[in-house]
Amino acid sequence: MPYVPHTEQDVADMLKTIGVKSIDDLFIDIPDNLKLKEQPNIPNRLDEHALLGKLQSLSEQNTDLTRVTCFLGAGIYDKFIPSTVGAVISRGEFLTAYTPYQPEASQGYLQTIYEFQSMVAELYGMDLANASMYDGSTSMAEAAIMATYIKKRSRIACASAIHPHYKKVLGTYTWSLDLDVDTIPDSNGATTDYSALTEEHACIVVQYPNFYGVIEDLAEARKAADRIGALLVVVADPTACAILPPPGDFGADIVVGEGQPLGIPMGYGGPLLGLFACKEEYVRLIPGRIVGRTSDAQGRSGFTMTLRTREQDIRREKATSNICTNEALMALASTVYMSALGKNGMTSVAESTVQNTQYAIKQLTAAGAKLRFDGKVFGEFVLELPKSADAVRDALLAQGILAGLPLGAYDPTLENCLLVAVTEIRTKAQIDDFATKLAKELAN
Repeated sequence: MPYVPHTEQDVADMLKTIGVKSIDDLFIDIPDNLKLKEQPNIPNRLDEHALLGKLQSLSEQNTDLTRVTCFLGAGIYDKFIPSTVGAVISRGEFLTAYTPYQPEASQGYLQTIYEFQSMVAELYGMDLANASMYDGSTSMAEAAIMATYIKKRSRIACASAIHPHYKKVLGTYTWSLDLDVDTIPDSNGATTDYSALTEEHACIVVQYPNFYGVIEDLAEARKAADRIGALLVVVADPTACAILPPPGDFGADIVVGEGQPLGIPMGYGGPLLGLFACKEEYVRLIPGRIVGRTSDAQGRSGFTMTLRTREQDIRREKATSNICTNEALMALASTVYMSALGKNGMTSVAESTVQNTQYAIKQLTAAGAKLRFDGKVFGEFVLELPKSADAVRDALLAQGILAGLPLGAYDPTLENCLLVAVTEIRTKAQIDDFATKLAKELAN
């Protein structure tokens, strides 16, 4: 945004228009004892060129991925984004569009949402998918709450190996609704024992792959859900589903996930994109909205908002969710990404991720670390170090390696453990460099 300061005449004209004599009159309701008695120590104003230089110098105090190699994941990943994505979503008709309530004026945008839903449903192996979910964590919380509505039960069973931030969001939602969340313990980084669950539980929630990168056994989770008459909710990595059997193949009732790996930059932790798919029988209970395809009186294909189950703009008391924003720009980015790669491209990304992950495990364990869990993994794995994971992370960061996420803050038993992520764009040279520097650090 260009830097356009107000002139003194601009200020005078604005004050005259709103009917006050001075800027101080705008703050007349603030008590005198709360007002500053002298000007704060603020540097003199800068012209536009000088201001840009100042902001540039401030930004260079941050560490960014142009200066370090990223092995940090834990929900947001450093992945390749085709230039096609930015070119399409920066077009004015997409960048400035809001919720397409008027189908006659929004056919292009409605079609992109329809295509997004279709691709997500196919990727997850489900009957249908919706649009306009905030992110993966709120999608999971909405799915669990939806299950309590369906089953008329007030308890939720959540695997302990689910992302801890997702569990915190779930706790925030359920606290306000007087719902109880029970944790299913993990063993060797995976969920294996469902014996403590009862018919009081509305659903079982598992992550695939889980927070530690371990691929959960969804067939066992489905059996456990059937035993107690509960729904199976799966938090699934969309990239992993390009190579692993999708949750729908295991009979999952609701599948949610984070769409950031599908063409959305890491940013500063956002914006993100929630994915939400389910069986057709639950279509009228989902949050968000669904765009459908139809034909007009002349037989021409057209797109329209088929379901808006949140209904916050019509009958708030009957809404299934209070989600009321439109994530369609991020959904468009993911749609362009999946279209650009195609089925073979998505599979290639997933295969490259597996190959790079296995190479990284080999090199990093040879450097002196141990693999904490021995289950099959996708994209992420946990290393156990002979010293503090925080100290190793900090030491390697100074050497240009963002080594991963220390897990001690999430689980005290994993104090010396590091969650490492490897995407399709990590090179052999980068992994070798990580291993070399890790070996030297562990030897100190």
